[in-house]
Formats: sequence, structure tokens, C-alpha cells
Amino acid sequence: MTTYAGIDIGKEYLVGNLYGESSVKQFSNSTAGIERLVSWLKKNEADLVVMEATGGYEKQAATALGRAGLAAAVVNPTYVRRFAEGMGTLAKTDPIDARMIAWYGSVKQPAVRPPRSQAEEQLSACIERREQLLGMRTMEKNRLQTAPQCVAGSIAQSIRALDEQIGEMERIIDQLVAQDEQWQAKLTCMTSCKGVGKITALTLLAELPELGQEKRGPIAALAGVAPMNHDSGRKIGRRRTRGGRSKLRRVLYMAALSASRFNPTIRDFYQRLIAAGKPSSVALVACMHKLLTIENALLRKNELWRQDFA
Repeated sequence: MTTYAGIDIGKEYLVGNLYGESSVKQFSNSTAGIERLVSWLKKNEADLVVMEATGGYEKQAATALGRAGLAAAVVNPTYVRRFAEGMGTLAKTDPIDARMIAWYGSVKQPAVRPPRSQAEEQLSACIERREQLLGMRTMEKNRLQTAPQCVAGSIAQSIRALDEQIGEMERIIDQLVAQDEQWQAKLTCMTSCKGVGKITALTLLAELPELGQEKRGPIAALAGVAPMNHDSGRKIGRRRTRGGRSKLRRVLYMAALSASRFNPTIRDFYQRLIAAGKPSSVALVACMHKLLTIENALLRKNELWRQDFA
């Protein structure tokens, strides 16, 4: 019999439940608490542990469970909430949430994301920090445009400091890549496709380790660029994309913007969609999908991009 466990993630506490049991166990969301959680799950021979993505508070637990040999899946909290409502459970407390997550896991049996290595975690953290710094620099530059003279100097100083920190993050990222020959080879392969820069490629590698190993359909779904049907009877609804890993959608969007201008394959594809009457936003999402499909194929075949590659 398969044993499913649900973990409700909080900033301070983790609440666990084994599917079919009413009782719950509480652990602190700390190194010591996560160690006790791992012991409890192993003692109860949990086959699949399910937890929600909760603003990053789930990362330490998910990593620890993976390294301990436990199958852990991180799921979209919206899916669990809707599942609970569909089952008639409107109340929301930590114990209720833990039970619902375990129940959801037993029904849906979500895919397990492979645990990331320490180097992958460091790369992901550095890329995320660089993105944060870029956002702060943009805000400071916007402030500088309308700032009075008395504060302009302070803002300019802040921008220079942010420039230095961004440069430092980029140096650390380069050092991490230089230590891994496999990353270097993949990076060369991925950036050979026009429109995909180093940061985009590294983000894909860090956040989508399945790239190059899965078929195009599952990869598109993981990134949130797979069009979903919305049909009923004779009505054919508009296809939409949703879900997926948010970081991937952001970098793919920027890459698609660039590729729709400079990559002949993507540019021609984009122009055909526009000529067919598709809105530019829909055409760009289609380009995101096509670009990701190309990157997946390049890695799977270990090839460099060429102009006739489709």
C-alpha cells in the first residue's frame, strides 16, 4: 500500500499528515526540525511527500527530503485549494491544509522533481539575486528621473552600488559555470540559438533540470507555455497557458521578444502568426513555446542550432 504524506509549509512550522490519518505532527521549519520531519517520514515509510510552493519557505525541506532519498513533490497551492473546495472543505487551518495536501497527493500523485545539487542551488540563488538587484536598479533609475537635486546624489550612489553588486553576482555565476564542464557544454549548445543569452540559458538549466530529458509536451507544461483547451460541446474556446514555473516564463518571454526580431526561425514564425490575425501577446507565447521546444531538442540531440532548425 502506498503511503502519502502532506506537509503544510509555514515560515516557522511544518505540519505533516499521513493520508488516511486524522492526527498531524508539527515540526519547526529549521534544520533541526526538518531532520525530525525526515525521521518521522522514514519511520512511517512515506512513499510520496507532497508540499505546496510557499514563497520559498518550502525549499530547505524539499531539498533535505530529496537528499534523504524521499520522493518529494512541490505543487501549486492553487490546485490544492481548489481540490479542497471541490471536496467540500472550505475551512482553512494548518492541520486541515496538511490533510488536504496528503489527500491531493493520493489522488493526483504529482511528479517528483529531482533534488538539485548544491551547485545547482547556488546557481539558482545567484541568478535570483541578480534579478532582484536588476529590479532595484530599475526602480532607482526611475526615481532619479524625477528626483530633486537634494536626493539625486544619494540615488546615483545607490545605482553605482547596485551596479557593483550585479557585477559581483555575474562573476560568481561565471565561476560556478567554469567549475562544471557539463554546464559549459550545455551553455554552448543553448546559446547557439539566437535570442537565448547566457542568463536565460542558465536559468533554464537551474530551474528546469528536466530540459533535454523529457518530451516537448511535458517540458512545455512544466514551463507553463503549453496551451490548454477550453472547449464545451460545440464551443471551441480560446486556448490559454497557465501555471508552470514563474521564473521560466519571465526569462522565456524576454528571450522570445529578442528571438522574434533576430532569430530567423522564430521571426518568421511570429510574423506568420501576426499575418494570420493572432494578437501579438498570443504570438509571443507561441514563440516562447517554440523556443523552449528548440532548446529541449538541442540538448537532447547535443547539437548546435542552425538556421533550418525548426
